[in-house]
Amino acid sequence: MHSPHFQTARWPLAGLFALMTTFVSVPVWAIDWNGVPVTDVTLFYPGQSSLEWAMTEDDHSGAKKFRAGKDCFECHDGEEKDIGAKIVSGKKLEPNPIAGKPGTLALKVQAAHDAERLYLRLSWTGGATSGTHMDPKYAERVTVMFDDGSVKEASRAGCWASCHDDAQGMASAPEGKKITKYLWGSRTKITRQGGGENFKADAELAQQLAGGQFLEFWQARLNPGQPAEAVQGYVLEKRQTISSPAVSAEASQQGNAWTVVFSRPLQSGGAGQKAIVAGTTYSVGFAVHDDYASHRFHHVSFGRTLVLDQGKADIVAVKK
Repeated sequence: MHSPHFQTARWPLAGLFALMTTFVSVPVWAIDWNGVPVTDVTLFYPGQSSLEWAMTEDDHSGAKKFRAGKDCFECHDGEEKDIGAKIVSGKKLEPNPIAGKPGTLALKVQAAHDAERLYLRLSWTGGATSGTHMDPKYAERVTVMFDDGSVKEASRAGCWASCHDDAQGMASAPEGKKITKYLWGSRTKITRQGGGENFKADAELAQQLAGGQFLEFWQARLNPGQPAEAVQGYVLEKRQTISSPAVSAEASQQGNAWTVVFSRPLQSGGAGQKAIVAGTTYSVGFAVHDDYASHRFHHVSFGRTLVLDQGKADIVAVKK
């Protein structure tokens, strides 16, 4: 596998010295976040850990437990800092360590809803600026992966349901091809190296999409001094964006500290979007591409759960 190509530049001065800059697209800041519970989520550096790696006993000591029904968070809650530090150092699962990159980031999550929309408020402080610009277009990106129980791997593995050994930048990535995130259910054959391009027939993929067998994602793309750019899409046979996203995003920044509020209608707006209703437990995963990171060089969470109003979940969206 080739090492990533890096570009070196400086952070814009506005991003370093602005006391506070707020970028507004829609009035979601009208939500009163006082009293809304805060869930602390530790994001860690995953390196080249894939779903196939997690399922292979020779590679992952917890594979047998995972196959037996345990989920990642159940086994590794509280271990994120140790895992992230080991991987980011290059001791395991990272052939191209980046000097000075932190092993973990602390994310604070709040959730609320009204009669029409769900709001997620995410806050974190990025690591020290390295000058390594893998993605020169965006200083930060924060992503939410979202499922309603239709993708069984997501309920146990979180974002790893879409992370495979042959994806771009991963251990088994094929030369000359850029395989994005995808789901096992979209492939006719899976090996330790992933599912490659063994796609199911178009008609079967269309049926899966219509039946909700996909992961929805929301992303805010961020640069100091500029409005947040909201992206919405889904993962099935590949990662696809929706041309007219229903999700909006606002962001504020103070130095390396960012706060992003996502706002999304509760009702499904079409293909690649899931309805959000009370009484359903949703699987959610979070990722931050900090300091101009790209592809797998991000920080991610183990899977969490979300409900509206009440129930046994890690995150409860309260009625406002």
